[in-house]
Amino acid sequence: MYDMKHLAHMKDLDDGAPQAMQAFRAFDQAVFADGALSAVHKQIIALAVAVTTQCPYCIAIHTKEARAAGATDAQLAEAALVAAAIRAGGAVTHATHMF
Repeated sequence: MYDMKHLAHMKDLDDGAPQAMQAFRAFDQAVFADGALSAVHKQIIALAVAVTTQCPYCIAIHTKEARAAGATDAQLAEAALVAAAIRAGGAVTHATHMF
């Protein structure tokens, strides 16, 4: 199911819901601009979230963007492991509902 070629269909979303997609793109650009957090930190956060949600498109895109913003392999590895720990922690804490 995962194939980067599918992203070419973003145009179909643009055609079907142009105002919503324009608003989404403006929001996305604003979110990733430098602010209280730098662009590199925002991309590292995005990559960690992508690892947690297991979106291969987001992992590929935000890995590329994080590297372009200056993220190191060590930063990306630590972010991925923080995401893994949070996901595992959620499973452990939800396991308490069994008792």
